[in-house]
Amino acid sequence: MATVLNPYISFAGNAREAMQFYKEVFGGSLTLSTYGEFGAQDSPGADKVMHAILESENGFTLMGSDTPPGMDHSPGNTMSVSLSGDDADTLRGYWVKLADGGNVSVPLEKQMWGDEFGMCADRFGVSWMVNIAGPQT
Repeated sequence: MATVLNPYISFAGNAREAMQFYKEVFGGSLTLSTYGEFGAQDSPGADKVMHAILESENGFTLMGSDTPPGMDHSPGNTMSVSLSGDDADTLRGYWVKLADGGNVSVPLEKQMWGDEFGMCADRFGVSWMVNIAGPQT
């Protein structure tokens, strides 16, 4: 197996909903495992997601889970998930879905460096940056 680097997002009890949303955005195969499936069947959080992995047809891997019982969930503004490339239609499609119900901080539009770029936080509070490469000169 090759070494990979991918986002792993913690959620405050809504990981199942969030990961299903990302499956709608990116497509692919979603696998969810709950705390109950791994020995905590009688716990109050047995139905919560211990681990989820979304693998899309175009090579994206996104992982996530509900914050484990007893741990603090502290979303911050120190990280964003970045999508970039030159497939403008695909990236614009992702942008529309991610921004729907979220908060756009930078509209997706042409920037001074020649690319289209936008920033938003989706409906789950996850920050996204989308960059569509401009024509190469």
